Amino acid sequence: MRVLGSLILAVLVLSVVAQEDEKDCPVCMTNQFAKCMGSNCICFLQVSADESHTVNCTTLTRKCWMMKNEMYRLKNNIGTRRKPTEHAMLDNDGIYDPDCQADGSFHPKQCNGTSTCWCVNSAGVRRTDKGDDSKQCPELVKTFWLQIQLRHQSVEQEMDENKLKEAITKTFAAYQVDPAYIEKIEYLKEDRYIMVDLKQNATGVKSPSDLATAAYYLEKDVKGSSLFSSAYNRSILDDGILFDGVKLGFEQAYVYYIDEKNPEFSMKRLTPGIIAVIVVVCLAIVAGLIVLFITRRKAAKSHIYQKAEGRELDEMQKQQLTT
Repeated sequence: MRVLGSLILAVLVLSVVAQEDEKDCPVCMTNQFAKCMGSNCICFLQVSADESHTVNCTTLTRKCWMMKNEMYRLKNNIGTRRKPTEHAMLDNDGIYDPDCQADGSFHPKQCNGTSTCWCVNSAGVRRTDKGDDSKQCPELVKTFWLQIQLRHQSVEQEMDENKLKEAITKTFAAYQVDPAYIEKIEYLKEDRYIMVDLKQNATGVKSPSDLATAAYYLEKDVKGSSLFSSAYNRSILDDGILFDGVKLGFEQAYVYYIDEKNPEFSMKRLTPGIIAVIVVVCLAIVAGLIVLFITRRKAAKSHIYQKAEGRELDEMQKQQLTT
């Protein structure tokens, strides 16, 4: 009994010490789910019951680890998660429990803990049909171009597009996106959409970053599930974009991915509704071709008949002249 009591006391002491160490450490500014502890205040992100990774709180944590942490929290009822909006290559499969490589990048082959597997790009987005566990994914295809579409809330004031683009560039810097990554910013005034094209292969970048991770942080922020610590200096959801005396908030965020190689999807990926539309369109085209063929054929017969009738009249006229 004394031994058991001593063990319990030791566990309690260690728990208290760990809590004290955690209290003495600053929060991880770029990852609210990381825990910082110890005399050196090393920060860890738990991704499974028996796996955690040290993270650098001055940079964004890789998307693969953040997705894995989210699944860990979901399975263990730690915090809440909003159901991901399904869009189309948007990330159609939503959240899944990914296999990550040692540096936090995605394994090219993902199975989500089942025997159903598929291949992903460097952003973790499925780029092939799903198959069994024998499916081969020989390489991690790089996503080199991301298009982010932000729909802002209605504002009464007329906005200066040049000032808006400057404000967008500064806002993206909060997600550690170097301005050199931004290839183009386009504003669709009537639809309230701001389109931002990011190129991973951009030259002149002073501080390299993973654009897929930056886009993931931004998308989460707009949807009200920020990955930053509450002590972070700004939030695109809470603070919006401040420019020209206007606080511009956002209501939607879509991220589209373009890879260095074309995705490998078959017709099986299409929904029954889309397939039905394709079939109807094809039948309409075939029917149109048949009608066109019949019409031309009738016209050709009529033309032949007219020629024959003309020749018969010529012969009759010749006979009348000879008589």
